[in-house]
Amino acid sequence: MAEKRDYYEVLGLQKGASEDDIKQAYRKAALKWHPDRWVSGTDAEKKTAEEKFKEASEAYSVLSDKDKRARYDQFGFAGVDGAAGGAGGFSGFESMGLDDLLKNIFGGFGFGGGSFGFGGSSSGSGSRVLRGRDIRTRVRLTLEEIANGCTKEVTIERSRPCPDCNGRGARSESDVKTCPTCKGRGQVEHATNSIFGRMMTTSTCPQCNGEGRIVTNPCSKCGGTGLVRKRETVTVRIPAGVENGMQLTMRGEGHSAPRGGVNGDLLIVIEEVENAQIKRDGNNLFCTKVISVADAILGCEVTIPTIDGGQKLRLAPGTQSGHVEKLRGKGMPSVNGYGRGDLYVKILVWIPRKLDKQSKEAVERMKAIGVTEPDPNRDDKALFEKEAQYF
Repeated sequence: MAEKRDYYEVLGLQKGASEDDIKQAYRKAALKWHPDRWVSGTDAEKKTAEEKFKEASEAYSVLSDKDKRARYDQFGFAGVDGAAGGAGGFSGFESMGLDDLLKNIFGGFGFGGGSFGFGGSSSGSGSRVLRGRDIRTRVRLTLEEIANGCTKEVTIERSRPCPDCNGRGARSESDVKTCPTCKGRGQVEHATNSIFGRMMTTSTCPQCNGEGRIVTNPCSKCGGTGLVRKRETVTVRIPAGVENGMQLTMRGEGHSAPRGGVNGDLLIVIEEVENAQIKRDGNNLFCTKVISVADAILGCEVTIPTIDGGQKLRLAPGTQSGHVEKLRGKGMPSVNGYGRGDLYVKILVWIPRKLDKQSKEAVERMKAIGVTEPDPNRDDKALFEKEAQYF
């Protein structure tokens, strides 16, 4: 399965994009990839258009919702897991015809020249905004750190603007010229004829790669890229309740883009350090406590390891091996902040393999009076009924 792309990248936006920017970006994607436009295409083209349209619709359904967008900005995909689709799949966008979709979201404005608006130019203006690459790193955390949340410092190597040329890539400002091919627009137009009439399409300028500018005298330190490598330390805030393999996103902390573009993101993958005493399954924790035969018969008080430290637990007389005690609220907190899981303690009774003469005689006396014999008619009748269900 292909890895999900950043929602801002899908719509060609920066993190601080306005609501209008988000709508306009989705409008452009919908016009380009809606299945209605590809009914006469090949099977491969139809499949690509469907995937691109669903990807753009998913991105729009998150970024157009203030709450979802805030969670996505802080936690990445983990913050909106299961919430992007909504009822009906991506808010039902893919089930609409193109006209209905555009009217539903944008109120039907600005689509003159036919139902799809193909009569006019479909080109945008302005040079392409470059985006830096993302950086992925791993952070190892103990159960205690995950339970309480923590801050970690990670050291990474990333591209940053060249100090000699201030990120221009040229020795001086006069060495940066407007691209003669696209006249600074970053795009070139092509006219084609179709069944809908004459269409104007755009593509990235081949000379400047969409930047709208070219460097005539490159900086000697960065070689004209405008970037140099730096080793830097970043402080990462880890929210309580994260899980192994979860990915957090720090916007703008990745590689810088050439010549004032948008920084990439820093992706922090959580790696949970295995605990020798406590095992985790979601928000619930599990551990085992071994007690002696005497303690099982007479009852006892034991100390249970928890993520908050040791806790006393009173076991009733006659505790059976395999009995499970549940400590409510002693598990892991939810990453969304809704309550905590439980801690399950399994009791195991240790049977000695060898007995000295005195101990053996004591057990034999207990056996002689029938104390050690199982009897479903005594207090443990419920235990027999429960065990019988397994067969």
